[in-house]
Amino acid sequence: MAKKSWIARNEKRKRTVEKYAEKRKQLKEAGDYEGLQKLPRDASPTRVRNRCGITGRSRGYISKYGISRIKFREMALDGKIPGVKKASW
Repeated sequence: MAKKSWIARNEKRKRTVEKYAEKRKQLKEAGDYEGLQKLPRDASPTRVRNRCGITGRSRGYISKYGISRIKFREMALDGKIPGVKKASW
């Protein structure tokens, strides 16, 4: 499980991105790059890290399901993800 502070920091970044999304869009359309520079760093969507919704793990993230590869495997084997089964050929 990831540190609580990393998860909280990422959640704060998500909120900041949502807060400034409209303003960033307007500044980009106007071509005002100096105005963009004055916005907080965390207002940029690229600063948000994809994290597992269950454990907070940042690596091995499967975006379609919103969880890490490890939790995905555990849940798939337990039958908790509909339509997913272990491959065999």
